[in-house]
Amino acid sequence: MFEQWQPLGPVLCISAFNFPVAVWAWNAALAIVCGDPVIWKPSLKAPLCALAVHGLMQPVCAEAGHPDVLQLTFGPDDAVGKALVADPRIPLVSATGSCAMGRKVYPVVAARLGRCLLELGGNNAVIVDKTADLELAARGIAFGAAGTAGQRCTSTRRLFVAESVADTLVAKLVRAYGQMNEKIGDPRDTANLIGPLIDVGAKEMFVAAIARIKADGGEILAGGDVVDRPGCYVQPTLVRVPAGKPFPFMDEETFAPILYVRTFGDDDLEGAIALQNSVEQGLSSALFTDSVKSAERFWSPGGSDCGIANVNLGTSGAEIGGAFGGEKSTGGGREAGSDAWKAYMRRQTCTVNGSDTLPLAQGIRWD
Repeated sequence: MFEQWQPLGPVLCISAFNFPVAVWAWNAALAIVCGDPVIWKPSLKAPLCALAVHGLMQPVCAEAGHPDVLQLTFGPDDAVGKALVADPRIPLVSATGSCAMGRKVYPVVAARLGRCLLELGGNNAVIVDKTADLELAARGIAFGAAGTAGQRCTSTRRLFVAESVADTLVAKLVRAYGQMNEKIGDPRDTANLIGPLIDVGAKEMFVAAIARIKADGGEILAGGDVVDRPGCYVQPTLVRVPAGKPFPFMDEETFAPILYVRTFGDDDLEGAIALQNSVEQGLSSALFTDSVKSAERFWSPGGSDCGIANVNLGTSGAEIGGAFGGEKSTGGGREAGSDAWKAYMRRQTCTVNGSDTLPLAQGIRWD
């Protein structure tokens, strides 16, 4: 008796605009090693990266004797996406995008009893306790919130900071944001730190978010404006949330460089963790602390409910050696890490009878 793993079959990879190659790459690398062909449907907001990479890969695959192992398809979701997701010949759909997109994909695949790997939204939070190295925290928070103009699924959206260190940390962040907001422009120019949002729709979403923040009583500490130049450029924005009052908009993920700041009592780490966990997504989280006890509480059962729980580094990014993915409305998928390959294969148990008798476990006798 033994177990073995077999190739699963064609894998559909739906990638998002913000990482137009990386998401496909870590799916395709595992899928090919596992013996699965890959169908790539890239975001229509970033098609040229996919076209270029596919063009580079095709002759390599052909030389290896597998000219058709990688396929590329373009088209609108209603026409192309729906047909692929519903096709029973595709046993695994790996989709990266918004929670709304995942809610459309998952029921269709589930209805045909297929498999899904979903990497969806992440309203990620950083907690800074009273013992934290504030210089270290400021660097991790600023990069996590403003890097890639806030357009990563792991971007830092919410900051919970202990009351006794809040003013000092906020002052550091305001200075950092001031420097970043002086260096906004074409990212091909290395003098710039902040590039554009993906399109006009994203810029309009940012403008609407700022208007709602002001209407709800949020205080703009830095940024908050559209940059007066051609393109979809906006300022990374730091928002202080009113103390002691509900601020529900903070729980909604805006795919833009907006960071909300709220304080918590110095000895109320439990309350800060509860605030972090209060949103529907569960992708990335971080705690800045010099307390071993606080760190262990953060990643223990009942601590962070996210798929990633970092200590003394920010939420943004992924260590490829570890499992990347999240819980709750983030989808539960893992496309990297120790056993991620199992999602791309089917498991088979084989029992071999090498004798000339057929014993039955139930004790039934044929004679």
